[in-house]
This record gives sequence, C-alpha cells and structure tokens, in this order.
Amino acid sequence: MKLAMKEEAVNNQHAGEASDDEDDEDLHETSSIGSTCTDNTSNGSESQINRKKRRRSKKKVPKGAKPIYKFAGYVKEDHGQALFGCMFNHDLRSGELPTFATVGSNRVTIYQCQEDGEITLKQCYADPDTEEVFYTCAWSHDVETDRPTLAAAGLRGVLRVFNTASLKGHKCFIGHGHAINEVKFHPKEPYLVMSASKDHSLRLWNTKTDICIAVFGGVEGHRDEVLSFDFDILGTRFMSCGMDHSLKLWRLDTDTMKNAIRNSYTFNEAKSLSRFPSENEHFPVFSTRDIHRNYVDCVRWMGDFVLSKSCENTIVCWKPGKLDDVEVKHNETAATVITTLEFKESEIWFVRFSLDYWQKYLALGNQTGRTYIWELDTDDPVNPRCSTLFHPKCTTAIRQTSFSRSGNILICVCDDGTVWRWDKINN
Repeated sequence: MKLAMKEEAVNNQHAGEASDDEDDEDLHETSSIGSTCTDNTSNGSESQINRKKRRRSKKKVPKGAKPIYKFAGYVKEDHGQALFGCMFNHDLRSGELPTFATVGSNRVTIYQCQEDGEITLKQCYADPDTEEVFYTCAWSHDVETDRPTLAAAGLRGVLRVFNTASLKGHKCFIGHGHAINEVKFHPKEPYLVMSASKDHSLRLWNTKTDICIAVFGGVEGHRDEVLSFDFDILGTRFMSCGMDHSLKLWRLDTDTMKNAIRNSYTFNEAKSLSRFPSENEHFPVFSTRDIHRNYVDCVRWMGDFVLSKSCENTIVCWKPGKLDDVEVKHNETAATVITTLEFKESEIWFVRFSLDYWQKYLALGNQTGRTYIWELDTDDPVNPRCSTLFHPKCTTAIRQTSFSRSGNILICVCDDGTVWRWDKINN
C-alpha cells in the first residue's frame, strides 16, 4: 500500500502530538458540528480585566458561527484499508438520487445517498489482483447511450473504465510506467480522460477508440511524481503539480493537439499498419516553483485563478502571470498570489480538497478527522468565512472530499475505511 505505508509513521507521530494550546481550544469548542475559525491577537498591553473577558468570550460561539453542514451518517468498508478518493457523479438525470464512488484497497465502490440521510451500497468492484490499491476515480457518461461511466486507477498504473449500468465490458488502458495518482475526464469531451502518474508524465486517452492521444512530460516536464491536475472550465488548458514542488500549465487548444484529438475519433488501429501517432508534448506554457516549498498534492481551477495545496497547512489562491494579464504569455514564469487559506494539522501529503459544482464552497479534511469549509461566494473573497466539521468518531486522516452537484451533500473518506456524510443545513 504505497501511501498507507509511506505515511504510517508520519500519521502515528502526529497522532501523538497535541500541544496544551490545542487542548485548551478543544475544551472551548461547542458540541455543535461546526465552529468558525477566528484569530485572537494581543499586543501585550491588555489589562488583567480585559484578559479575563477575552478568556470568557472564548466559551461562546461567535456570532454568525452557524454550521453550514450537519452530520447525517457514516459507513465503514469491510476491508479496513485507507480510502484515497471519492467523487460524486454530476451527470445524473433530474430526479435521480445523488450517487458517488469511493476507491481504496483493491475496491471501487458505488453508493447512493438516500433522502433520509442513509448511505446505501449499490455496486462494488474488486480487482483480481489483491495487491492493487486504487487511488483515484472520476465520472463521465457515454454520449450514445447516456449511461454513466466510471474511471479508476492506482498502484499498478492501469486505468480502468467501467460501464456501471451494464456491469460488463470494462476497459483497461496500459501505458504508464508506474502508479496513477489522479484521473479526470475532460469537461467538454466525455470520452477523453487524462491520467497523472508517478512516472513523471500525464497521458490523454480516448475511451471510445482506446487510443493514447498525447503524453505530457519530458524535457521541461515534471521531475518527480505528478500528484494532481485540473482542466479549466473550457477544457482548453490544464494545470499539473507534483512532488517537484512545481505547477505547470499545458494547452490543449493548439493546432497540433486539436488535430490529434480529432484524429483519435476516426483512427482505426485494426485497419492501419501502424499504431496511432501519439503526440509528445515536452514544453508547458507556464511553470513555477515559487508558490510552494513542498510537495504540491492538489490543484484546482477557479475561473482564471488557481487554488493549490501543499503539505504546509495552506491553500494558495494565485494567478499565472500578472494580475492584469488576459492571456498567459508563453514561457511566463511570474505568478501573482491573491490570498492564502490556512488550516491546522495537515502536514501529510496526498490529502485533496474539493470545490462544489458552482464553486461557492471549498472543503478540505486534515489528518485528525476534521473538515474545513470555506465560503468563497462572499463580499470579501480574500478572507472567506471558514467553519469546521467534526465528529468524535472521525479521528483519522481525511484523504478527499466531494460535493454533490447541488452542494447539499458533502462526502469525506478516511484512512480507516470510513465514509462520512454531511448534509447542508437549510437557512
């Protein structure tokens, strides 16, 4: 178990570390599911009376600290291993119950969220290789049949695409030389899926014709594991990040890449004397190592801005190039930091945050089982309101979170094989 073994010592170490300050904070927290992050500072000139007032005020829930989500329930998978990924299906028809998938050990499991708060098991795929460990999954749909498809990959470096409606005919894509850390479908092309790998590269696949369209990496590519990537809303570019502390911007709207994607739909390897000529892209449009000083394990687009996370208890909101630039110049190296979101107790890597479909909320779990929620749709986006979700039985690292399409349900998956459901509180 790559990540489980790598971080076992780290998790055990941090589990035993608790400062007196943190204990005091826990004593003052209410039993409510949510609490708001506030900063209390002192210039050292306060009177004894003021200090007593300040201590007493800690026991009260700050005004406006109403929790956004409430605990609904949880389930535990019987394998007892870490769950590394989860993802809601956003392509469901109107009226269908929210459906999501989790990955961990050699399992890919599909659940459905019931209206009464329950989580029900719908399907489960167990890989024949008991040594396989799935790290990531992503949803799409078949344009012809309008049925959902689910992609999953992990330790073995094999990308699997399942037809969850027919329960048969799943495909395997082999090309990476090592483990796959993240997969995602293109936002505009349901048949195109990309994978990021430990072999320092990313690959773009056509799941309809079983073709590897392009490989991103090489001369100016990543120098270590690629841990995460994300398409922008139009699918014309994507940002990747990894263990080399760098973030790189690649384009899919060049003439060469558009021709390769177009040809991948019509190319027939059975009739051709040669294989499809996959494009090799060695040069990103933009690259920087100035945002983070450690592994960058999660990146997401938010309009023209980028949100990226490292093992430094921070999520940085930034923009490639200068703030006023409409287009990123080729070989640009400058980056503009907009703001930083801070949190606690998340020094381990491979912990990923999520945005809801409308990009109004951001959710991130930490290594002690707490989930931070930032409200991004505010009048002061530089200092968004932050609240915390916690449950006394959720005490292990939360590896990933996922919102339903409506944003009414939040799912978190943990190192102990548990799946936690939180429902939005109606105002």
